[in-house]
Amino acid sequence: MLDDAVAQKLRAFSEERDWDQFHTAENLAKSISIEAAELLECFQWSSDGDPQAVKEELADVLTYCYFLAMKVGLEPDQIVLEKLAVTAQKYPVEKSRGSSVKYDQL
Repeated sequence: MLDDAVAQKLRAFSEERDWDQFHTAENLAKSISIEAAELLECFQWSSDGDPQAVKEELADVLTYCYFLAMKVGLEPDQIVLEKLAVTAQKYPVEKSRGSSVKYDQL
């Protein structure tokens, strides 16, 4: 569940600026992709990335993810745990430990 204090701050921030009108699911999904590209840009020429820039871009990605989850009525923690359960079935420890290859491709 998204922390109530964080959710309230996000809602207040958007409401104060009258931005909800722009926060369609489509626009938020696009914004996630754009911000994710900016996060990737932090590592364009160095595998280390500037820690402050990474922090700021990651915050942008998470913010848009939270806005999208709120827009479509999903709980971020819940959907992550549900997906983790599916992924655990897809990649069982005994077949995938130490490998980045999908176990059925080995």
